[in-house]
Amino acid sequence: MEYDPVKDRFGGLVAGRYWPTRIFFALLHLFFLRAWYVRRALKDVLKSSSGPVRMLDAGTGFGQFAYWVSKRFPNVRIHAVDIKQEYLDRAKTFFEQAGLDSRATFAIDDLTRLQANGPYDLILSVDVMEHIEEDVTVFEHFHRVLRPGGYVIINTPSDQGGSDVGSNSEESFIGEHVRDGYGVEEIREKLKRAGLVAEQIEYAYGARGSLAWKMSIKWPMLMLNTSFFLVLLLPFYYLLTFPFSLILNTLDVSSTNETGTGLIVVARRP
Repeated sequence: MEYDPVKDRFGGLVAGRYWPTRIFFALLHLFFLRAWYVRRALKDVLKSSSGPVRMLDAGTGFGQFAYWVSKRFPNVRIHAVDIKQEYLDRAKTFFEQAGLDSRATFAIDDLTRLQANGPYDLILSVDVMEHIEEDVTVFEHFHRVLRPGGYVIINTPSDQGGSDVGSNSEESFIGEHVRDGYGVEEIREKLKRAGLVAEQIEYAYGARGSLAWKMSIKWPMLMLNTSFFLVLLLPFYYLLTFPFSLILNTLDVSSTNETGTGLIVVARRP
């Protein structure tokens, strides 16, 4: 399934409009379990910061995480990059509307040829590495622009059914991925080769979170890939299913998962 076209349609519906975009961001943070894990990791890293913090949002997309950080941590200055100019233009407009444009800059950049200048105290990469073949090259760039002692937070699918792959013979549910997911030791070793030390690797989307993802994301996306006009049915669908998804997500993020289809990695430059 091609995930980006559906995502882009939703982004286009709210583009340039402040309150619809805020609501859209809130829904993304509510529906996507990865956002629960990413926000927790960001809080853990940033809560002890007192002085200015420079953050690179490496693959900002719609800019929802940059916005979340800007609202809650006024001491953070964000440089958000993406390969899609349309995303950057929309995010920049929204930040101007929100009165937060002094806290963030936006630029087109390819992570495999990263032009952004550090040093950064924190790099955030959410659902990006599964799209990039030259992952070690990207990690090397992260090391180059990260100050000693700085952190990298990475969210990516795991090799335990990430991208909704149930066996080695199955293809990724999301067609844009170049890999289905990472093994724990695989990503630890690749980070090490780039000079980064993985301090924490946590499974996300355990059995409960994976079921919630299917109910709240996968099945609706399959429906919308058939016809986007079926979006009119989504309020009724979510009225029935989302309370269960919310409970499952809460249980997932509050538990220690022995395995899971996602990984949250916190690495550091020594």
